[in-house]
Amino acid sequence: MTDRAVRNLDHLRRSASTARVLNLLRVWERHGDSRDDGGARTAEWAERPMFRSQALNRSLIIKHRLRRNEFDLFTGRRQVATKVVVPIDEADLKTGGRYVFVNQIGFERSITEAFGLQPDHPDIETLRLIDKLPSLDPFLLREQLRRSGQDPADCYFSISDGDLLQMTEFVRRQIEPLVTLSLDDDTVAVASESAARMTAKILSNAPGNQLDALRETLRLAPEQYEEGVFCWKGFLYYKWSLSRVMGDVATVAEAVRTVQPAGKLDQPSREYLTRSREVLRARIIRTCDEVARTLRIYDDAYENLTVHGRPTAFRDFLLDAPAMFSRLGDQLGAIQHIVSYWHFRFAPGAAQVQVEELIDIFMDFETSLLGRDEFAETSSFLAA
Repeated sequence: MTDRAVRNLDHLRRSASTARVLNLLRVWERHGDSRDDGGARTAEWAERPMFRSQALNRSLIIKHRLRRNEFDLFTGRRQVATKVVVPIDEADLKTGGRYVFVNQIGFERSITEAFGLQPDHPDIETLRLIDKLPSLDPFLLREQLRRSGQDPADCYFSISDGDLLQMTEFVRRQIEPLVTLSLDDDTVAVASESAARMTAKILSNAPGNQLDALRETLRLAPEQYEEGVFCWKGFLYYKWSLSRVMGDVATVAEAVRTVQPAGKLDQPSREYLTRSREVLRARIIRTCDEVARTLRIYDDAYENLTVHGRPTAFRDFLLDAPAMFSRLGDQLGAIQHIVSYWHFRFAPGAAQVQVEELIDIFMDFETSLLGRDEFAETSSFLAA
């Protein structure tokens, strides 16, 4: 692991989980550490672990945008991989860590050599479920694991009761127009109560007559409908997330233009930062616009179903949703990560950022926002 990677790992250790990073080491320090120096052990952490392997349950899991020299690690072309990093010394991440990419060539052999896990170990299936997600948003991560019958303790997911209530209310408002279609008495009270029940079923993956009726109306096979509804749920979550993060995005985009590092700037560093400020700000804004356009595809399909009575449009959306969901999650996950990490690293009272670290941060942010066509070109620039 390079010196730059070690520095980044040390920063990640101190930050909370984000849409791009699942910091299980910090979860262990907060809920599983029973040392005498302040660690408070949480019973659920031990009773309902995310991973059975102690090493994996204290790891950092990262949605990592692959570099050019990492493409050959996989049989198919992909831009983002799930990287599992296990620290060599949990108390000092500057010593580095062992890492493996989920589903890389020889993954099962690598996981056996690194962690002693056999190919049929349940933790390997958990890693593969996580790899299928485009981002590590806690709500979607929890839902993905629950779909497969896994139920890790709440401490593994940074979802507050307040956030869960807000998300539930947001989904209820979104669902209400659909519910009114099936009601003879469409009074506000009846529609609201029925929407609340349907929202609970959707968010809990519980079966119900309304959900079965919608599947029959849309003429979808059970497996198509199950996957489509999960992605529909993801679109609703992303709509809610985007509405919450937009104000912070504007603040961070402006801060990128003005932040100044501590220490002396040499000419190459000055040139890179000058260029990167405008490029990064433009990419943040462009990515938000692309996310909004994708979400409008859902809005249009849902309006066709609930307002114009055209279920075919919503059926097509559910069939296309898995492909769009992956791209959308990658883009919004990058935005959420940038906002979360910026607030962590530039919080009041935080140590001033040095030149090399600011370059690292800008490189990380810029790479995370790259489109497929831009990636190879920019990789060459960053490696120069």
